[in-house]
Amino acid sequence: MDSDLDSGLFGIQLSDSEDSNNDSEPAEGNQPKKRETCTTTDRTAQSEEEFQAVRKQYRVKVENGEIWKTIKLPLGSERVPKPEAQALLHAVEELYFFRRYDEGAQFVKTALGKSGDDSNEGMAPGLDDDTMKLLRYYERKCDEKAGHI
Repeated sequence: MDSDLDSGLFGIQLSDSEDSNNDSEPAEGNQPKKRETCTTTDRTAQSEEEFQAVRKQYRVKVENGEIWKTIKLPLGSERVPKPEAQALLHAVEELYFFRRYDEGAQFVKTALGKSGDDSNEGMAPGLDDDTMKLLRYYERKCDEKAGHI
């Protein structure tokens, strides 16, 4: 072997797993294989009859500007879970998309717990800062589009 290849970056030794004396441990960089009992039938265990039964009961979820009706307000003082915060954002985004600006602005005001004036009293303390910023952004944009500003 050339002495230049014995050192540095290219001084990597490759080995075959059959060459190792300890066959119970995987070679470096290899993940242990899952049990061999996992077969393709495990992934498609549902029978055709079961599939057809589920298919008959399945209904497509159509969102048509009414997400805001599914959200329970007021939010309360405890931390709002991420899925609920996302639902708030989706609701106001949907109202904005359907050009229902008055409803969007009012929804955000209700969600943030604002009273009639522009004070920050009653702001929903359970929302994270990013969600609050986005809700305020959509409130401002809805007010602008509705001609309130």
